[in-house]
Amino acid sequence: MITVLLDKNRHDRNYFDCGVEELNNYLKLMASQQAKKDNTRAFILEDEERPERIIGFYTLTMTPIDLKALPVKLQKRHQSARSAGLIARLAIDQRYKNQGYGEWLLIDALRKLLLVSETVAFPLVVVDAKEGAIAFYKKFGFTPFNDTPHKLFMTIAAIRKSLVEAI
Repeated sequence: MITVLLDKNRHDRNYFDCGVEELNNYLKLMASQQAKKDNTRAFILEDEERPERIIGFYTLTMTPIDLKALPVKLQKRHQSARSAGLIARLAIDQRYKNQGYGEWLLIDALRKLLLVSETVAFPLVVVDAKEGAIAFYKKFGFTPFNDTPHKLFMTIAAIRKSLVEAI
């Protein structure tokens, strides 16, 4: 499996349905525009038999971080940090759910962000979990911010360690 950048001429965005209208609409209406403006990048996992079909997608960008919302130990360690990598959206088409694609896409996103962090340093990866997705991210080691339970983070150091151990 491999992810590719969204190509509105190749990918059937209207067929995609993850069950969350906000995410469906983002993919259909906003993802290409946001990429052209260099605001986000949407990565697509295609169905191998029908590449125009989208199994799932995620978007990556950067986000400012509020150090006061982190545990004190991390506030001290990263006191000069101002931004983090952001997995802004991650969704799987309902027809492909419960087949491991969500986990695969999350790991793929973390690998991409880890690679980028080797060139442009940032200490954290943040996710903004939609309703019902908090447990999914916690299972992979994400921790909620002190002030916003649906917003979670993981340190680049923890990502590096977990991906190295997985190899």
